[in-house]
Amino acid sequence: MSSGKVTADETDSSGRNHPRPSGIGGMTIIDRYIARQFVTIFLFALVSFAALFIIINLVENLDRFLDRHIPPVRIILYYLSGLPDTFLLTSPLSALLASLFVTGKLSMQSELPALKSAGMSLSRLMKPFLIVTLAITVLNTVNSCFIAPSLYDWSKGYEKRYLKNAKENDGGPLHIRESRNRILTVGQIGPDRKSATMVSLETFDGSKIVSRLDADSLRIITRRNDWIFYNTKQRTFSNGVETLATKAGADTLKLSLAPSTFKMIDTDPDEMNILQHVDFIRQKERSGLPGLERATVKLHTKIALPLASMIIVLIGVPLSSKKKRSGLAVEVSISLLVGLLYLGMLQTIGSLGYNGLVNPLLAAWLPDMLFITAGALLYRSANH
Repeated sequence: MSSGKVTADETDSSGRNHPRPSGIGGMTIIDRYIARQFVTIFLFALVSFAALFIIINLVENLDRFLDRHIPPVRIILYYLSGLPDTFLLTSPLSALLASLFVTGKLSMQSELPALKSAGMSLSRLMKPFLIVTLAITVLNTVNSCFIAPSLYDWSKGYEKRYLKNAKENDGGPLHIRESRNRILTVGQIGPDRKSATMVSLETFDGSKIVSRLDADSLRIITRRNDWIFYNTKQRTFSNGVETLATKAGADTLKLSLAPSTFKMIDTDPDEMNILQHVDFIRQKERSGLPGLERATVKLHTKIALPLASMIIVLIGVPLSSKKKRSGLAVEVSISLLVGLLYLGMLQTIGSLGYNGLVNPLLAAWLPDMLFITAGALLYRSANH
């Protein structure tokens, strides 16, 4: 007869003892112990890496802050608004360090061999790690898709405006596909991103040009999506005969382009939430604007990077479970090496995707796929 007590273990048909589930989500006492240790070290590492990033950036930009007489309150806001993006980048390193340290500590204190002898498999050992990193992944996904973009203007946007030299315009004409058979060419876009000079609108019938409208300048009336061309020259080509018609003043046309077309040319995808980003890519595809590959890589990276914290634990736990003796310095060195390798691959392969040398979808997800493969191999090796 049951005494009413909940025992810590239960025995299966083979005689092995297994921890009996208790608490939320069927987590046992040892699960909660591992999860608590993991969360503690993860948070400590996350704050430490963020502080290190801030110190390095402050040393790098201190002269610029002083030269531009930026008030201390604005500097503090700049670094606070950049924390979500910093946390997103350092979460994989922090998760790896925490998994290595916790598993290594269990091994050094002979707790891991005891758990294995009690019948706990490596996959069962990874349960609390995966539960915690799943929560981290969800939070990082929300951060990547909504929180960090909402603070862009206070962090990266502020850095672009006041701490970095403005990019020089290369002066080359920009060609925009207005519709299936029309191409809009502008020589230079105005600083308000609603006007342009040295403008032409060419209409084609297959590969043959039918007409060309040249204008000194144009302005977009955003509320009505009117495109006003000034001082136009209309050339029409028919049967080898060119007809020229000039018109001084304004000529209003309706184009299929969005009123924000010029603004999209140098818009950073990092400042958009996930919904705006998807719409941004659709508009780029429709108008033929440059930078589509970069925007596509950035979109998929907003999902792929948050998953890295969970993926990288698949490497950390099997790797550390094989080690019998190691110090904290070794754990930190391994986590930095693997973490920086992941971030380096993300940046390098992403750059190839920006330039169209690698498929944008593959460029965003390849680091995750490679690390999943490495984790599977380490798991198989450790399990045997």
